[in-house]
Amino acid sequence: MPIIDSAFRPAWWLRGNHAQTLWPALFRRPRRLDLAWEQLELDDGDFLDLVWSGPEQAPVVLLMHGLEGGIHSHYARGIMWRLNRYGFRVCLMHFRGCGRQPNRLPVSYHSGKTDDPQRVLEYIQRSRGQVPFGAVGISLGGNVLLKWLGEQGERSPLRRAVAISVPFRLDATARRLEQGLSRLYQRHLLRSMRASYRRKYARIASPLDVDIERLNSFRLFDDQVTAALHGFAGADDYYARCSSRQFIPRIRVPTLILHARDDPFMFPDTPPEETELPGQVWLEVPEGGGHVGFIGGWLPGWAEYYADRRIAGWMTNSLPA
Repeated sequence: MPIIDSAFRPAWWLRGNHAQTLWPALFRRPRRLDLAWEQLELDDGDFLDLVWSGPEQAPVVLLMHGLEGGIHSHYARGIMWRLNRYGFRVCLMHFRGCGRQPNRLPVSYHSGKTDDPQRVLEYIQRSRGQVPFGAVGISLGGNVLLKWLGEQGERSPLRRAVAISVPFRLDATARRLEQGLSRLYQRHLLRSMRASYRRKYARIASPLDVDIERLNSFRLFDDQVTAALHGFAGADDYYARCSSRQFIPRIRVPTLILHARDDPFMFPDTPPEETELPGQVWLEVPEGGGHVGFIGGWLPGWAEYYADRRIAGWMTNSLPA
């Protein structure tokens, strides 16, 4: 069956979707890893920053981070460390402008920009003589991953994939983040997005005539910046064309989607229905877990990160019956 009964139970000392979401962002200590940075030059004159960890000759897993994320994100090193322990080499792909310095071109990244992971896959194949074994996408990166897999269908060479806390319907996520305490996440992310915009366009001329300080919602930012930079007619066009839920039925790679029903970035009906899941996609929806949280553990302060183990297990174990 495409729906998996989840074994995850939130830590008794960390109940609630906001506690699950905020704890790792505030208190998780990053794993120590030997990291190797690489700058991948692109045919259009831009570049991507890649960060590698793990055994040099091991199968590769491609990791895609969330909005305004990167190697500094609370989940990144934990996932990389766990996959390294399970015998994988991990390549964390920074989306354009999310690495050590702003990217060169006016275009940036967005929830549906799948050409860049395709370029990374092709580069890994050329340079290592093998395509990545699998891929992991977190939040926005999960939306990119699911869309990419759906676009590729039978052509995808990946053998496994995992998507965590995906904003399956971008319009719904934009609405949800304007409600209640979820507005705090929107405020925090918009502050980072505006800072990235200022940092980038201090180096090159902006093609947009926009006062970014007045863009106080995701919808406004996506309408006047994201859509305008990337050739969409506006936020509605961007959301309609890039939301990953519509691409899921065409996925042919064994894929696990882990999503908490109480995710404060989304509504309860945001994830796909069972009838939308093809035979190679499994959906695991625990009642709790927040957004990229999934923290268990019996001792207060001693967190167990379920998603890290689940990702590594999915890459190595046999598929559900």
